[in-house]
Amino acid sequence: MNLKDPKLYINRELSWLKFNTRVLEEAQDKTNPLLERLKFIAIYGTNLDEFYMIRVAGLKKLFKYRIRVTGPDKMTPLQQLKAIREYLHKEKVTLHETYFEIVAALEKEGLKITSYDELDSNTKKQINDYFYNNLYPVIVPIAVDATHPFPHLNNLSFALALKLIDSADPHEVKFGLVRIPRVLPRFVQIENTYIPIETIVQAHLTALFPGYKIVASTPFRVTRNADIEIEEEEADDFMELLEEGLKLRRKGEIVRLEIGEGADEDLINFLIEHLNVDPEDIYSYKIPINLGALWEIVNNKNFAHLLFEPFTPKILPPLDTADSIMSVIEHENVMLYHPYESFDPVVRFIKEASKDPEVLAIRMTLYRVGKNSPIVRALINAAESGKQVTAMVELKARFDEENNLIWAKELEKAGAHVIFGIPGFKVHAKIAQVIKKDGDRLKQFVHLATGNYNPTTARIYTDVSYFTSQKEFTEDATRFFHFLTGFSKKTKLNTLYMSPFQIKSKLLQLIDEERKKGSQGHIIAKMNSLVDPDVIVALYKASMAEVKIELIVRGICCLRPGIKGVSENIHVISIVGKYLEHARIFYFKHSSPNIFISSADWMPRNLERRIELMSPIYDEEIADKLYEILQIQLKDNVKARELLPNGEYQKVKPEPNRPKINSQLIMEEYVKLLYNSHHKNTTNKAKRLARRLLKES
Repeated sequence: MNLKDPKLYINRELSWLKFNTRVLEEAQDKTNPLLERLKFIAIYGTNLDEFYMIRVAGLKKLFKYRIRVTGPDKMTPLQQLKAIREYLHKEKVTLHETYFEIVAALEKEGLKITSYDELDSNTKKQINDYFYNNLYPVIVPIAVDATHPFPHLNNLSFALALKLIDSADPHEVKFGLVRIPRVLPRFVQIENTYIPIETIVQAHLTALFPGYKIVASTPFRVTRNADIEIEEEEADDFMELLEEGLKLRRKGEIVRLEIGEGADEDLINFLIEHLNVDPEDIYSYKIPINLGALWEIVNNKNFAHLLFEPFTPKILPPLDTADSIMSVIEHENVMLYHPYESFDPVVRFIKEASKDPEVLAIRMTLYRVGKNSPIVRALINAAESGKQVTAMVELKARFDEENNLIWAKELEKAGAHVIFGIPGFKVHAKIAQVIKKDGDRLKQFVHLATGNYNPTTARIYTDVSYFTSQKEFTEDATRFFHFLTGFSKKTKLNTLYMSPFQIKSKLLQLIDEERKKGSQGHIIAKMNSLVDPDVIVALYKASMAEVKIELIVRGICCLRPGIKGVSENIHVISIVGKYLEHARIFYFKHSSPNIFISSADWMPRNLERRIELMSPIYDEEIADKLYEILQIQLKDNVKARELLPNGEYQKVKPEPNRPKINSQLIMEEYVKLLYNSHHKNTTNKAKRLARRLLKES
């Protein structure tokens, strides 16, 4: 059997589109609250923006340079572009139907999304006042003719295109634009009614172009190539170069044009001519363009009852006391599973270290930290108080570069030693190390994670945190940070595994060891994406040896399960629900230890082109807890979809006489039970009940 046969692989881009379809399915799911359904449409839209800015832009570049084959499925860039366009044009019908269904249902609840033309006369008067007081001074009317060139439009710019005639000379047709700046809201709110801003501007176009009759107008939005190419080896100052790259992002080639449905043909041709966009990359919509802006409506606090019931993350023993985090970690390893368990102890760990007079050094990797990061503030305070602070700030964290740049400058100003990346690699590892003086010796503490040091995303992403003071981990942490700050072509860690040098070879070894066990072998792996062809071949070989393989892959999966004689022992599910599944947890039955957590997905970029960490879990109690998390996810029959051999996904159906199992809600109940029972001094009973809850599920 040729395991490199293209038929054995699902195309990476089409697999991603299937993932975004699963997001759209959550918007269609009537068991979800109405504003949650609207939120999933917003997420669907922002996902698609990034897909076009990065993936489609990349395919267009490959096509331009006549590169034919890009992946193990052997689809050419042109074939992929055609398939993407066909898929999205077809899915647009579902998107429209879903949006209008949600809008109609919201109106019954008293929350209205409607155009200016559909407002009653009283509300129109209020909107007219709003236009002249708040919009008229800010929006920019633009004439386009021989003396007025078509303006440059930044990435994701939103505007109106107009076709006009001079009232005095009706035979002369002119074209113009009205730019709607990003500082303005996408929707204008009057009580519980939201009006798309372009419909208000369209109703007042004659005020912007006096003496002209508006023949036709259409809203439109441009998407540009937003991938920055940086030759960092040639740069003296990486930050300066990145700032230049961010400016260039705004000028990238246009890869998509979104436009209002039913637009005048002359206006479409006018935009094609000036924007140099492929007509096949024009998407016309009946619904408001820029779906990500629907968050403005989702966040209406008056309708919070139309969202999921809020869950407050819990702080469980042993971190629920006033004791120092470091004093707890000194005596036992601690694992947290966010967002069910609070991220606050992670913030507290860094804050305590920044204030502790005995702490000598704090070292951290920072990938996506957020705008008002309490962790970075603590690092700045620590540096200002004279502690040795080392921060690896990844300036190439896509779409967070500007934010990371600001923090990097603040840290440098405070006296921290800031590293801006490793030439040729992104640093995606999540690790923090604290070194403390204890008499005449040093104590060290380490935090390892699957997710970013970002308290905001830690409330909606599922991730694993692991605290330890075990010597083998702290020594490897020191080696790792020495690798980041010094000269080292190849560093080998002894307990942890680091990519690009160790993780992939270790994974292949672990898979092969299970393969040798035949039908006794068992692999469970939870990740965001599975793309690496070498890993997929290894999994195929293990499946052919009758190893049981269960994969929980939220997003892209290029492996094709269920193929007779190749992958019939591989089962793949994806869970899309209330929280974004982000943790990477791997189980290999015959390995010792047999559970690992990692910052890395099984993709070439993570295993070969990024600095990542994978950590074995030696603590048996913690390993058991992680295994239970995997088991409950594998039993999910509410939010899980199964990947079929043809690349399609279908919802997992409950077996007859079996309860419905939503793994995310089960975890909420599990943690609530532990928390409430502990506060009633029935901790042991709570643990037994919680375990039973998981096992019965």
